[in-house]
Amino acid sequence: MTVKEKLKKSNLIRSYYTKSKNRLVKLSPVLATKFLYKKKTGKKLNLNKPRDFNEKLQWLKLYWQHPLVVQCGDKYEVRNYAKDLGCPEILTEIYGIYNSVEELEWQTLPQKFALKVTNGCGFNIICENKSKLDKENTLNQLKNWLNTDFSLKNAELHYSKMKPRIICEKFIETNEGQLPVDYKIYCFNGNPEIILVTPERETGFKRFIFDLDWNILNFEKGSTISKSELPNEPRSLKRMIDYSRKLSKPFPFVRVDFYDYNDKPILGEMTFTPAAGMATHYTDDALIEMGDMINLPEKIYNK
Repeated sequence: MTVKEKLKKSNLIRSYYTKSKNRLVKLSPVLATKFLYKKKTGKKLNLNKPRDFNEKLQWLKLYWQHPLVVQCGDKYEVRNYAKDLGCPEILTEIYGIYNSVEELEWQTLPQKFALKVTNGCGFNIICENKSKLDKENTLNQLKNWLNTDFSLKNAELHYSKMKPRIICEKFIETNEGQLPVDYKIYCFNGNPEIILVTPERETGFKRFIFDLDWNILNFEKGSTISKSELPNEPRSLKRMIDYSRKLSKPFPFVRVDFYDYNDKPILGEMTFTPAAGMATHYTDDALIEMGDMINLPEKIYNK
């Protein structure tokens, strides 16, 4: 078999798997979740008596389908949620919201901006120089994302209930012209408890997990961190924590993401199933500790 034939066969297998998996998600989200969970974590999913962090996220995804999860998981509608709570000051400036790529007006946009499709994860295009942007490729990518049902990838049902749109936001950067550090605050039953920090997004991807007093937590498998590597506590940390407490109040679990922009907290997004609830980088003890922080509510189905 030639290399070309092997590649064609591999693509056919991948396409068949994706179509079959998507059909299973539509037919039975529970069965699809159990299959995907086993495939990604190597563990059997216990939905009857969920214990650890991953298991409880799967339970919430399937059985606690609160309308606010749909609103706050949407990268545009979460802005209205923050405004309703009296927190408009944490929102970054937006240049437009579009239902299709045809509505984009390039001439009105600044040289730097960020384009995001509102109903998925990772559907982002960061433009640092509009004059050098491949507009045709960008439009094709955005169009593809708009036509993608992200909920089918990992049976994350709330994404299917969001309206696909494009949002154009202000480009956020540091004084050195770099992308800002992400501060992801894990909130359990309305209480901020853990902060995941992901600096150096342009040159690599490092993860640091702190408690609210900025003490490093040994939650990651094989983690060896020297003190010289530790990121500094942002000046706006206390305000980030206060805002995350206010925003997370209705939820058994949510991760509230911020940037520190000129010592001011800026809301990035709210995430209910980080790593699709199938993270493999945490230690078993960390998964149990985080799972114990979540008190499961009564079931809610959002038809």
